[in-house]
Amino acid sequence: MQRQAYVPGLTALATALALGLTGCSAGTGTDTAAIDSKAGPTAPAAAPGRYRTLFEPCRSVPQPTLRDLLPGAAQLPDEERDRAYRGSAAVTYDTDRRVGCSWKADTPDASHRLLVDIERVVSFDGAVSDDDRAQEVFARKQVAAELPAPPRTAAPVTPATPSTSGTPTRPSGSATPSNPATPSNPATATATGTGAAGTPDTAATGLEPRVLEGLGQVAFLDDVLASPGTSGRHRTVSVVFRTSNVVVTVEYAEQTNGSAEAPDSRELQEKALNLARLFAERLEE
Repeated sequence: MQRQAYVPGLTALATALALGLTGCSAGTGTDTAAIDSKAGPTAPAAAPGRYRTLFEPCRSVPQPTLRDLLPGAAQLPDEERDRAYRGSAAVTYDTDRRVGCSWKADTPDASHRLLVDIERVVSFDGAVSDDDRAQEVFARKQVAAELPAPPRTAAPVTPATPSTSGTPTRPSGSATPSNPATPSNPATATATGTGAAGTPDTAATGLEPRVLEGLGQVAFLDDVLASPGTSGRHRTVSVVFRTSNVVVTVEYAEQTNGSAEAPDSRELQEKALNLARLFAERLEE
């Protein structure tokens, strides 16, 4: 049997190549570690919202509540009355992201319409939480409502101190009235501010559009009375609130026919608020 020739040069070349590859691999790992250390720690992802799904609003309003909100439905034939109480679901492409329902009942004297919109907000930015994104949605709705500015409060007046010279000293922060014979008008001062001033029958009565407390995490109420028309008077009350990453909007509207008086603001606001509280309780279940 012939033996294979031993070639020292080839052996040396193979050894050199192996050492070279080992050195490159070691160098690459060192460089990668250096780059990773310069990048710093990765920021944690923002917390997800509390809610993953939504409830169906058309079946969430009790029958007695609907009878109160839609008084005209009681006068309809049985089939039409059942259809009015059943409501009409809003068309959405993802019922885990947005749902809605509307109800309507007409009578010769007035028409009532109820609309509910529930949106679950999802942030697709890992640095922004679902709750923060939902707050942006709520804030846009509040800005669009143009709520009136809150009433201004008078600055505190420092009591006058006796003067040793015998000359009366004016309280700090007070000014000499330009016309002492003409008293200031507190009602005018209260209405001063930016934004809508509310309708005449709601301004300065506690029924004006306003920020609400005790409903969700943030909430507001809007009340709009349309200008009189040939078809009657139309008023819409909207209540919007946010709980975590869900924003709920309740709109309740009434239109009177002919020359009837404008719909009562207090009554519509109470009914819309009661329904909004019902949905807020449902979200807490």
